[in-house]
Amino acid sequence: MITLITGATSGIGEQLAKLYAQAGDTVIACGRNQEKLNELAQLTNIESCQFDATDLQAIRSSTVAYTQFDRVILNAGNCEYIDDAHNFDSALFTRVVTTNLLSMGYCLEALLPRIKSGGQLVIVSSSVTYLPLPRSEAYGASKAGVSYLAKSLAIDLADIDVTLVHPGFVKTPLTQKNDFPMPMAVTAEKAANYIIKGVAKRRKEVHFPYRFTLILKCLRMLPLPIWLMLAKGLSR
Repeated sequence: MITLITGATSGIGEQLAKLYAQAGDTVIACGRNQEKLNELAQLTNIESCQFDATDLQAIRSSTVAYTQFDRVILNAGNCEYIDDAHNFDSALFTRVVTTNLLSMGYCLEALLPRIKSGGQLVIVSSSVTYLPLPRSEAYGASKAGVSYLAKSLAIDLADIDVTLVHPGFVKTPLTQKNDFPMPMAVTAEKAANYIIKGVAKRRKEVHFPYRFTLILKCLRMLPLPIWLMLAKGLSR
C-alpha cells in the first residue's frame, strides 16, 4: 500500500506516517520542514516529499515520481484566532483560509487523479465545524469549507472512498499555544489510532474523542439564539 500524507512533520500527520509505516505501508511523508522530513525518512518504509501545500506547481513537481496512490490523507493545516472581531484582520483570515481550505484544492488537483480505483481519500477537518465558537471566525470558516468539500466529494467520487475526519482537541505543537482549556484532549498518537481504525473500516466520518464530539453534536441541535447566548458566556 502506498499512503501519501500531507502535514506529516508534526502532530497527527507525523503519528499517522509512523503508524502506517510500522504497519508495512510505503508512506510518502509530505511537509515544508525539510529537517523534520529528513528525520522521518530515516525510518523504515517512509519517503520524504517536501512542498508547500499552497503551491500547486510545487505539489506537482515534488510528487511527479509517484504514479499511483492507494490512500491520500490531506491533513496539513494551521490555526489562528480573530482576537478582536470589531477590527477584523483580513490578512489573518486569508492566511488561514489559504492554508486550510485552498490548499485542499491544490492537493486535489495534483493528487486525486493518481488515487487508484477503489482507493481512499481522507480529509482532516475539525469538530469546530459542529458549532460556531468564540474567536474562530477564520479557523471555523476554513474548516467548515473543508467539511463541505469532503462531503461533496463523497457523492461525486464513485470509485474512491472518502473519509472525513472531525477531531476534537489534540495535544500537538499547534494547540500548545491555545490560551483556553481543551476538554477531553487526546494525544496525537491516540488521534492517529482513531483515524487509522476508522479509515480501515472505510467510515464516511471519523470523529473523536467520542464523548466530546457527541456532546457537540447534541449542542448543535439547540436553537441558534440559545447557543449564541451560551457561546457568548464562554468568551467572557
